[in-house]
Amino acid sequence: MIQPYKIGIVAGESSGDQLGAGLICALKVYYPDAIFEGIGGSKMAKEGFVSLFPIDRLSVMGFIEPLKRLPELFRIRKNLFQYFCDGKFDLVVGIDSPDFNLGLEEKLRNKGIKTAHYVSPSVWVWRQGRVKKIARAVDLMITLFPFEKSFYQQHSIPVVCVGHPLAEELPIQGEKNKARQALGLTDGPVLTLMPGSRASEIQKLGSLFLNVAQHCKNSLPDLQVIIPAATLERKSQLDQILDDHPLLEVVLLDDQSLLAMAAADVVLLSSGTSTLEAMLLKKPMVVAYRLGRLTYALVSRMVKVKYVALPNLLAGEPLVPEFLEENATIKNLSGAVMRFFEHPEQAKKLQKRFISIHESLKCGGNEAAAKALVALIGAP
Repeated sequence: MIQPYKIGIVAGESSGDQLGAGLICALKVYYPDAIFEGIGGSKMAKEGFVSLFPIDRLSVMGFIEPLKRLPELFRIRKNLFQYFCDGKFDLVVGIDSPDFNLGLEEKLRNKGIKTAHYVSPSVWVWRQGRVKKIARAVDLMITLFPFEKSFYQQHSIPVVCVGHPLAEELPIQGEKNKARQALGLTDGPVLTLMPGSRASEIQKLGSLFLNVAQHCKNSLPDLQVIIPAATLERKSQLDQILDDHPLLEVVLLDDQSLLAMAAADVVLLSSGTSTLEAMLLKKPMVVAYRLGRLTYALVSRMVKVKYVALPNLLAGEPLVPEFLEENATIKNLSGAVMRFFEHPEQAKKLQKRFISIHESLKCGGNEAAAKALVALIGAP
């Protein structure tokens, strides 16, 4: 009797959960009886994935927070390594979370298990020496952006660029009215706030974003404010912060981040994958991020690029305003948000650029990633 393929996937945050769900769906076309296990979230679970640990346990950022959690993270990685080895898995795919996944992938590869990493670490931004570890850790690197592929080719690492799956799924022209109807919003101006999917991000940006929204609402009395919460834990955290802003009416959603952005006129968000999603939805955006003084001081000295927001990185110029650390103030953020509301011609100009970038990212998405992995481990 032929044993079903065993495919391990390790995703460390909500964006990885979404990518993982799409990848599982595409792989099931080739391996309908495959077993998918590892670490993932609710979207992956809907595809039949079994998570051995809660995905939130890997959602750490910066330098300081991971140090506090090192014993737990090492224990989880050790347990995963043993589980994948004992189970004789055919393939293990790490989705993002490179500091956790690359070490796991390297150990598994040394044991003869095929490994792939989905979403390139930002080696072209900083810590370029990591490319040597990547070469040891993976049989295949799967990148989202074309410029990343050439970097890995220069270092003789097997690579395939699949674009971003959302570039395939989302239409070139958005449907703002349908999104607003689905959320019960009026035709008035809408501001979507996305302070992040990690507890630490919301701690640093949640209250700031609400203060910005209140400032904007003083100028736009009919402004509608919505916030999609990535998880129930983040929703509870946001609820507590909202208690300190009783005068601001906010629609707090369970997930539904794409719908929340689709309904918006402007999005105020933390730097990360959500900036790419907002761009694919053709939404004017203002980007902010706070790492903490010590972490920012360390990182800023090593970063080799001018921008942090993905639309700016992809364009090679500051298409959208971004404010980091001490520059992420109520004044700066509310001023940038209000400029989009007050000057709609700027928004339209920006949307045209976003359409061009969207087209460049349509490289096959989940289906292309699945085909590359099938070529790696063999068709059933």
